Amino acid sequence: MHTEFLMGNAAIAMGALAAGLRLISGYPGTPSTEVLETVAKHRDDGVYVEWSVNEKAALELAAGAAYSGARTMVTMKQVGLNVASDPLMSLAYVGVKGGMIILVADDPGPISSQTEQDTRTFAAYSKLPCFDPSSVQEAYEMVEEAFAFSEKYHTPVLFRPTTRVCHGYASITVKDRCAWQQCQTDGFQKDSAKWVIFPRLAYCNHMQIEQRNETLSEVFSAYDRNRLFPEKQTNCKKGIVTHGISFSYLMEMMRDKETPRIWKVTTPFPFPEQAALRFLNGLDEVLCVEELDPVIERALLQICGKYHLSTKIRGKLTHDIAAAGENSCDSVASDIAAFLGWNQLEKEKHLFVPELPVRPPVLCAGCPHRASFFAVKEAMKGKKTVYCGDIGCYTLGNAMPLDMVDTCLCMGAGVNMAQGFQRIAPDTVCFAFVGDSTFFASAITGVVNAVYNQANMTLVVLDNSTTAMTGHQPHPGTGKTMMGQVVEKVDIEAVLRGIGVDVVETADPMQLESAVACVRRVAELEGVKAIIFRSPCAVLIKSKQPVQVDEKICIQCKKCIRTLGCPGIVLRDGKVQIESTLCTGCGVCSQVCPKGAIRGGDLYA
Repeated sequence: MHTEFLMGNAAIAMGALAAGLRLISGYPGTPSTEVLETVAKHRDDGVYVEWSVNEKAALELAAGAAYSGARTMVTMKQVGLNVASDPLMSLAYVGVKGGMIILVADDPGPISSQTEQDTRTFAAYSKLPCFDPSSVQEAYEMVEEAFAFSEKYHTPVLFRPTTRVCHGYASITVKDRCAWQQCQTDGFQKDSAKWVIFPRLAYCNHMQIEQRNETLSEVFSAYDRNRLFPEKQTNCKKGIVTHGISFSYLMEMMRDKETPRIWKVTTPFPFPEQAALRFLNGLDEVLCVEELDPVIERALLQICGKYHLSTKIRGKLTHDIAAAGENSCDSVASDIAAFLGWNQLEKEKHLFVPELPVRPPVLCAGCPHRASFFAVKEAMKGKKTVYCGDIGCYTLGNAMPLDMVDTCLCMGAGVNMAQGFQRIAPDTVCFAFVGDSTFFASAITGVVNAVYNQANMTLVVLDNSTTAMTGHQPHPGTGKTMMGQVVEKVDIEAVLRGIGVDVVETADPMQLESAVACVRRVAELEGVKAIIFRSPCAVLIKSKQPVQVDEKICIQCKKCIRTLGCPGIVLRDGKVQIESTLCTGCGVCSQVCPKGAIRGGDLYA
């Protein structure tokens, strides 16, 4: 054993490798991404790593390996679980042979997501066991235990870290590489009565799942991670139950204080009923401190009703805990102080923290998406338009002054939504923006739908040659895999033509005049047509010399600021200036300036 300073996601990855992981697949999504990337960095030759085209594909791939007896892991964020839910619900009935962990990183806040889904609730819906780590060390250790539970009960298990566990750092104790397990498999054993899901089999397996989960409730009641603090305290009248990172916040606040009875729940489903009864014994009142859904609170209310207990359960349903958003040390301190009746002075000891500066997200300086949006906006001036966005960096095109994303629902939705807008308002020019990675992940079927149903819309593929928002992971269009193989790129234009899109034009968005002309030309045509704006992500290329403002020519019209919103263009003392530390020299602002006062960079170098 030795000590390492690790991010939570890295700790989970190292824990999986130490437990004998054989295959890991997933789709990048913050806050889960680094798990798979860490495995790729530290794996040996017996471990297969794959960024799949989406979460559904990743889960189905891992299912095949798990049927063969291998320990597998699938990684995604909470909205990715929606994409994977189709195979997941059936897999819950069929079960697995090798241990299978479905890691779903939840994002309370939300910090980088379109929802605040709580995977603990999904666990109950899918009837799958769920593990909820509270620290980096516990996440590392719990992975091996989750694999063991998965194999013993022949079921996939959900592993639910949240952002602050995923991206927190800690010095933790890890196994030496020589102590890592080497899990051997005996391969897939054909048995259609087990692996082919028919209605009768589903019914029988459903009955077995309900019986198994009753057993797991008892097993989890004895699971030592569902801990009671202090373990032998009997004279308390108030108790606090919590989970995940909120437990760490609670214990930080309770340091050097006489604590009430505290129960940490690490397996929210199946809920450890007998452990709950031990916790509730003798308590008059309990506060449930949890993030997102009142999962624990509802379970305790059900138990109190079932056993006719008079304990008052408080939490989100009683408005003692915020109904939405991320918990913090301060919010937990405030909620606990109110529950325990601390005086105001005692509260303030825990609540003072300076306000953080507001820093709204923005497209990077030199981002080709800014130029793409500007080109479409210029070309469509005076026309009735709807711009359907998607999930990725380009969602930030909704911000002023671009204001070019009218809708954003979920990955791939914009392509189909544009068709819906056009059906109701045929006089509207409808655009759907989608990134290259998202095109492969979930937009292709939408384009097929548009072609088949004779829609009238323009697809704009923003191809920056990477999965930029989650950290520049490869995808089928990049020509690389996570195993380090250089492969033939899947050509987006060829795919579009193959599914029946006859008009496909490719343009460089950084050349504004030709880009605007391309949009005008294509948008005038009937039917489904596509523009591929191809220019690499600004982060992936070497910056040019920054541009400069010629103050003798500049008339301070501020058009560059009013139309582009590039963070590299700033006002100092009321005058337009270039922030040289941010400017990439892309030259787009030079093309926008009506007086040619911005010089240098890519265009005029």
